[in-house]
Amino acid sequence: MAAEPRFDLLPSELPQFFSKRKVNLSKELIHGTVHCKPGAAEALIQCIYVILTSRGIKRIQDEKIDFTDSSYQKKLPMVARPTATKAVKNNVRITEIIEQPDIVFNQQKVQAIIDRHLQHRHEERLENPKRFDLKPTLGELAVRLLPSPSTMEKLSNLLKQKRSKMSLSGSSISEAISKEAIHFKEIQVKQAPRSDMAADLVPSGSVTGVTDH
Repeated sequence: MAAEPRFDLLPSELPQFFSKRKVNLSKELIHGTVHCKPGAAEALIQCIYVILTSRGIKRIQDEKIDFTDSSYQKKLPMVARPTATKAVKNNVRITEIIEQPDIVFNQQKVQAIIDRHLQHRHEERLENPKRFDLKPTLGELAVRLLPSPSTMEKLSNLLKQKRSKMSLSGSSISEAISKEAIHFKEIQVKQAPRSDMAADLVPSGSVTGVTDH
């Protein structure tokens, strides 16, 4: 008998379920479709079509999997683009939090969305400096002039001279060290007998006297 289809599978069990049936679907496609990510269901259908018909689709091969609303937001004018709070709300579904209630994991996901939002804002400011009243820096205002060929030639000659001097000084030092012989002189030390040492320790002129009572 054929196995009955299961409808109680968790999203984390779906990749294993499809792999047992030799249907290779990426976790990103399954996760995005389950949580209603933008463009995920369409990409999943296209991937299944490729698997069943063995025909390639150029769109799947060329496009990178990205189930965020960043591509949609870039098409909107700057005034209509969302704030950081709205970006988090658009890209994090309640079903994702129910499936993965780990606070640290969700905080990292939210922080990544906020960082991407700030990066997009920074790019907008660079693309439209007049709109945001951005003034050019001193480095941007400075005129950059390339040095003349004669100056470049002089600099290259100076560098060559410095390198040659460094190589010559290094070789001369090594030759001097190799040629110089280090001699050690052995010194003979004579030790005095113990009796003489004891006599030397007694100070001269000291007399030990015995008194009679």
